Amino acid sequence: MLIYACISAHGFGHGSRSVAVLTELAALRPDWRLVLSTALPDSFLRLAMGPLRFERRPCRWDVGVLQADALGADPDATLRALEQLEQDLPAQLDQELAWLQAQAQPVLIMADVPPAAVLLAERLGAPLAWLASFGWEAIYGPMGPAFAPWAQQCRELYGRGTLLLRCPLAMPMDWGLNEIPLGVISSRPRQAQGPLGQGPLAERLALAPERQRNVLLCFGGLGLAIDPAVLSRWPEHVFIGPDPGLASVSNGRVLPADCRPLDVMPFVGRMITKPGFSSFCEAFSQGVGLHVVERRGFAEAAVLEGDLRRHGHHRCLSQAAFYAGDWQLDQPLLPPQQGPLPLDGAAKAAAALAALAEGRSEIPIVEGT
Repeated sequence: MLIYACISAHGFGHGSRSVAVLTELAALRPDWRLVLSTALPDSFLRLAMGPLRFERRPCRWDVGVLQADALGADPDATLRALEQLEQDLPAQLDQELAWLQAQAQPVLIMADVPPAAVLLAERLGAPLAWLASFGWEAIYGPMGPAFAPWAQQCRELYGRGTLLLRCPLAMPMDWGLNEIPLGVISSRPRQAQGPLGQGPLAERLALAPERQRNVLLCFGGLGLAIDPAVLSRWPEHVFIGPDPGLASVSNGRVLPADCRPLDVMPFVGRMITKPGFSSFCEAFSQGVGLHVVERRGFAEAAVLEGDLRRHGHHRCLSQAAFYAGDWQLDQPLLPPQQGPLPLDGAAKAAAALAALAEGRSEIPIVEGT
């Protein structure tokens, strides 16, 4: 069996949760081929997949929303990219169809969450499972009249899939499909921990022995320029993140290139970040409190912030407060209004993919609207 995963390169979050599911699937069916069809960089994929064997097809299946930075969207550039993708897709579809047919294996397509993946599935005659917390129609709809045709096209394509694996923290996805609701989707940290929560990575980074004094400062694949001098407002805390500028201050630590943010989470008490599905899920899975900076121009952000208040320990920061260094690290985390989400999302999604690929119907499904 060949699992062909079409993964959005809009950000690293789609890749992170797809990898979490594929990792669980590989544990269930170690002899299946995993093919990642995406424009995500090789360096990210190799680090995310770790020891798992996989093949890569360097394809761009969707645009998402082009961003000015980690907190702001660029609508004009997004429209230009959508028009270019429309021209590029026919040749890519022909190429990938020919390659898959040449493999002479049964195929299951998983898509997170490029709508054009269903065109490949239909031409191949393969089932397609969406792994989604939103569809691009829900993002493009609020972006103005110029995006309306794109939103309509996305909605129509999503309705032609086989199954929706509905992630938590989700926007409405009224695609008329059978669906399986999932819990939190996260991979697992790879770094060893000692009996008191310390370990080689903590020693390597010279982290504080008290977990609550260590703070992860991470804003996804694009990153965000931070004035390292702001860290002087919090001299009792140690800040870890991918920004090289953190090396210039005594309480800053640069995340090693061979480590994911998830790998350091067992050693930190809080994370300062933007609203992001995979960041939230990974933090939930490791008991990390979230200080979340407001994000504008992306409809998912408000949904994520609302679900954070319901399900996670948190504090919410304005952009002005963030840039000023008013990070509220001396304040207690606000408790969730409703309690935590189940943590079995990746395993449940993997079991559903295995059942779909093998033509079984033993996974309970909910009839979509």
